[in-house]
Amino acid sequence: MERNNQLHRQVALMRQSLFDQGYLDEQFVQLEELQDDTNPNFVEEVVTLYYRDSARLVASIEQALDNRPLDFNRLDSYMHQFKGSSSSIGGRKVKAECSQFREYCRTGNGEGCIRTFQQVKREYATLRKKLEAYFQLARQAGPRDTASRST
Repeated sequence: MERNNQLHRQVALMRQSLFDQGYLDEQFVQLEELQDDTNPNFVEEVVTLYYRDSARLVASIEQALDNRPLDFNRLDSYMHQFKGSSSSIGGRKVKAECSQFREYCRTGNGEGCIRTFQQVKREYATLRKKLEAYFQLARQAGPRDTASRST
């Protein structure tokens, strides 16, 4: 029982650090509020879908950045979609980098786009790694207080 409580404390601390370090925002909390006993893995499933679907967008952006001349409207459109997806899971740092990228599209700054896209990909990968570790620990900890109920 004590080990279980320790794991739950670790999960809570890890979750808080994701907010404190600016990786997640309020949208993540809203996703958590949609999770319940009937769908205990809802947030993890949404995040998994985000990473599966957004991989296609990342590849499209990479491909568009390889074309010359750069099509800033197309790049902006892809990044707009990517930013929306990232916002939907509460990916705060990813969303901020997407905004910067879109600003470079608006001003026609190809070098800025290329440089910022590298940062977008770094934040995207970092968030993925941190969320995977968080969900893994949460699965280990299991549901809270359900074992202590008597029938």
